[in-house]
Amino acid sequence: MTAWSSTQIWLAIILIGVATYSIRLSFIYFFGRIDEVPERVQHVLRYVPAAVLAALVVPAVVTIEPTVSETVLDDRVIAATIAAIVAWKTEDVFWTIGIGMGALWAIRFGPGLVGI
Repeated sequence: MTAWSSTQIWLAIILIGVATYSIRLSFIYFFGRIDEVPERVQHVLRYVPAAVLAALVVPAVVTIEPTVSETVLDDRVIAATIAAIVAWKTEDVFWTIGIGMGALWAIRFGPGLVGI
């Protein structure tokens, strides 16, 4: 149970929805009114895909384990390290995701693949 009433919950859902819609609409509205995106904004927007990927991946990789050896030798950390090296060398998001997922898959299921 929660201390909030159903009316308060629905009000919060509606307010969050309106805020999200307003933020998205503001970008469409403002960028629709200008002829060219300013150079400074283009420079900042270049980093959005990497920031989003990091925001999605880091919480799945970083865990709180009782010992350092269990954390460092975790299959997710090893695959993420391989993916980070690929990202550094290739600077390609698709190669990074593909190699990272392939490494994770190989680490997790590799020994069982020998019998296939």
